[in-house]
Amino acid sequence: MTTTLDTPPAPPEPSPSFSARLKDGILRWLGRFHPVGLAVALLFYCWSLSPSLLPRPWYLQGVATGISVITGYGIGVLLAWIVRKCGFETNWSATVKKVGWYLLAVVAVVVVPTFLVLGSWWQDISRELVGMEPGSSWDYPGVLLVSVVVALLLLIIGRGLRRVAQWVTGLVVRVLPRPLARIVSVVLVGLIVFWAVEGLLSVEIARIANGSAMAVDEGTADGVEQPQAPERSGSDASLEPWDSLGREGRTFVAGGPSPEEITAVTGGPAMMPIRVYAGYRSLDNLDGYTDYDEMEVLASHVVAELDRTGAFEREYLAVATTTGRGWVNQDVAAALEYLSDGNSAIAAMQYSFLASPLAFLADRVSPRNAGRALFEAVYARWSVLDPETRPKLLVFGESLGSYGGQSAFAGVQDMITRTDGALWVGTPNFTEQWRRITDSRDPGSREILPVIYGGQNVRFAATPDDLTELDGLRDWESPRIVYWQHPSDPIVWWSSQLVRHRPDWLREERGADIDKGMSWIPFVTFWQVTLDMVFAAEVPGGHGHAYTTEAGFFWADILGIEDEVRVKAVFDALSSDE
Repeated sequence: MTTTLDTPPAPPEPSPSFSARLKDGILRWLGRFHPVGLAVALLFYCWSLSPSLLPRPWYLQGVATGISVITGYGIGVLLAWIVRKCGFETNWSATVKKVGWYLLAVVAVVVVPTFLVLGSWWQDISRELVGMEPGSSWDYPGVLLVSVVVALLLLIIGRGLRRVAQWVTGLVVRVLPRPLARIVSVVLVGLIVFWAVEGLLSVEIARIANGSAMAVDEGTADGVEQPQAPERSGSDASLEPWDSLGREGRTFVAGGPSPEEITAVTGGPAMMPIRVYAGYRSLDNLDGYTDYDEMEVLASHVVAELDRTGAFEREYLAVATTTGRGWVNQDVAAALEYLSDGNSAIAAMQYSFLASPLAFLADRVSPRNAGRALFEAVYARWSVLDPETRPKLLVFGESLGSYGGQSAFAGVQDMITRTDGALWVGTPNFTEQWRRITDSRDPGSREILPVIYGGQNVRFAATPDDLTELDGLRDWESPRIVYWQHPSDPIVWWSSQLVRHRPDWLREERGADIDKGMSWIPFVTFWQVTLDMVFAAEVPGGHGHAYTTEAGFFWADILGIEDEVRVKAVFDALSSDE
């Protein structure tokens, strides 16, 4: 009798270790990415850490790197798709694919930390060029973490939009052929996203921000007190109540040098400088958007204040266009007052509660309306006065104030004809007047410091010396128009064209405070300069968007004041107040 023994059960397979499971999970996750996309993303990662206009905090660098990485990934995937659609199929063996993945991983392991170190080094060079202390290299590993988070978030959003486009294709394909349906769906989704970002989101952000900004505008900065001098708006003698001027307006009318302070600097007798201002709260409409008619009403308030204070009897009358919430650069204003021995008047008004960055995004119409309405109102009153006795009419503005102020003029010749001088500071790149003048510069002059008709009436300068020492300049005539702009100011150089177009200022010799290694890289440079704007004013004066004590030198040239000792004394006085 034969006995059959049962086969013993096979022992259970040991469960994979945690490290093995983790490795397998990472490989499966990475397998969802296109290798060409990852290779191009790695290249964009390296580019994103290259020098830009200004040093950036590590977290902003992380954002710039994350956006650049996902942009590079998208470009790589698109290129691979185009190649495939052109009929170039690649049938790599499993071994070749595995070697390729390992090679990409090795390169990444070497390149990622290497460029973190290089990026930190480049940032320190930029910090030195603008007069800042070196940063901490230990912060830079955070760049990698932030960039990964940003890139993944953008990837999730991108894949979500792709699914929406596929869903739309499923609907459109019922009436159109599939290839055409895909094109239509992509266009529709793109338009919806653009409309949401440019329209709904910007308006909604502005609406919400306007409410909180109104509350901030009600406050008064520390140390600011209601002026007692009748030459100031907001005083008891003023037609404009103190509470109506807004936070920045109150700061403006309460500031500036007194006659005694001016005398201490210039050594001669001085008058109380006139500062008049009308606040946005003087209007009935406070929804954050103002049309030209409303700005005309506000401008009439300013002219009434000019008449009340006797401003049209002063030697100089300056029309200042403010930034979004009504800010006026105190150094620029005070420099004019010192140099004129107080025999001056400055007129300004507020057109919004929004800070400049939000006004830049949501409302570029109000600055133009305000700049034109205020100048036209003052000019109409000034132009009927006796040309022999009326004050010299000046205009100035910084940033959005420069953008709005230049909107009052049809062109540079109009500016020369209707004013006795202008100082435009840190002009945004999208300013039409600035762009036309810059593009018409004399052959051979640089975009960063253009020469216009040999500098006859219009000059661009980063430092006071540039007004007289640029190649191609001749003796200049009055009226004198000065554009003060720093090579490292991202407000001046930011443009959407940076995405795909190399600007002349990155073809030419770099400015003195820009790393010579900065170069134009498609997409990457756009995001670098975009994020440079966040803290553009938080650098030492003379760099970025920080325009401070050198204002006296520029006003002296505009006014034709050649007393170097006096001008230097004004510079020292402004510097001591910093």
